[in-house]
Amino acid sequence: MSLANHYIARMARRSSGLGLLAFLGITAAAAAAGARSTGKGGEIWYRLLRKPSFNPPPWVFGPVWTTLYGLMAVSAHRIWRKPSSPDRTRALAIWATQLGLNGIWSPLFFGKHRPRAALVDLIGLAAAIAAYIRAASKLDRAAGALMAPYLAWVGFAGVLNAEIVRRNRLLA
Repeated sequence: MSLANHYIARMARRSSGLGLLAFLGITAAAAAAGARSTGKGGEIWYRLLRKPSFNPPPWVFGPVWTTLYGLMAVSAHRIWRKPSSPDRTRALAIWATQLGLNGIWSPLFFGKHRPRAALVDLIGLAAAIAAYIRAASKLDRAAGALMAPYLAWVGFAGVLNAEIVRRNRLLA
């Protein structure tokens, strides 16, 4: 390998690492924005809600979401590394859309105490994740597959959210 090729390969690896850090940062920022909306008022309100028996204990949410945000970032990074194309642009736009919808859920549910509106958001979020999986899979099967656990969790969250609405009609 010539010195020039070695330098180009090294720069590409460094750029790729910085790209992954950027996607991790973007997803962390979205997570932090959502978490800020919870606050003490949201926690107290949530504790007062009647929840189904399948509601996970509070300690589950941190590790699950940390894992899912990591998978989201890696998936987007894999797509970003593909050659520029309309398909890549579309996939990344859908990825950004799902991240935005993800960031809206906590303020709706915990901040504004509007679980019905949060449920509508989850339906849109699930549709956006499914659309991203389809678009990403055309470019990189692994990138699409990385989002499958997230779609499953959002589906579960939708069932949980719907059950909370049903059980708390006066508060919802």
